[in-house]
Amino acid sequence: MSLGRPSAVDRVRSFLERYAVHLAGGLTLVCAAAGVYLLVFADPEVAARLLDEYGLAALFFILVLEGAMLLYFAPSEAIVPAGIALLTAGADDYLGIATVIGVAVVGATIGQFVLFTVAKRAGREYLLEQSWFRVSESSLARFDGWFDRWGPLAVPISNALLFTRGMLTVPAGVADMGDRRFIALSALGTLLFQSWLAGLFLFLGVRLGVL
Repeated sequence: MSLGRPSAVDRVRSFLERYAVHLAGGLTLVCAAAGVYLLVFADPEVAARLLDEYGLAALFFILVLEGAMLLYFAPSEAIVPAGIALLTAGADDYLGIATVIGVAVVGATIGQFVLFTVAKRAGREYLLEQSWFRVSESSLARFDGWFDRWGPLAVPISNALLFTRGMLTVPAGVADMGDRRFIALSALGTLLFQSWLAGLFLFLGVRLGVL
């Protein structure tokens, strides 16, 4: 028996720490390529068609793109309402609605964690130099200020609001926030956002008689 020999878990952790930026960067490039393809070749109803044909798998993939800030072919606010309309039996299908929201939260959180990891490992300037990263330096500086002022609390707050979703991902990565803490706060904000968005869609759908 060899004392001091690293365990399998330690070896896996060491590998991930060493190659995280390459793995995350590779996934980001794959998502970016898919997003560009959909942007160039798809019509405005592509998200609905993907959801109708591939169901929850398409929802998951689209939300990964959304979380990584690579969703260029459809408004992110329309995805979960479209998922509820296409993938559930209506306003009374509570399990189906919860499943759509859950898949959306997991997908978006994975996408945000990919971007967070790239920011953490490669840095702010690296992202600003990439053509697929469509956030301007002035916008990023504004959200850097949010993080400086509010700290980790800004992550779930920004994720729960329209127009600011994901904008604290890079500042959190550059600030070297802990991975587990970021994942928890990111998921919490996304859960709040998708829940109120779904609730509003269901309320209006019932009132208008379309659900």
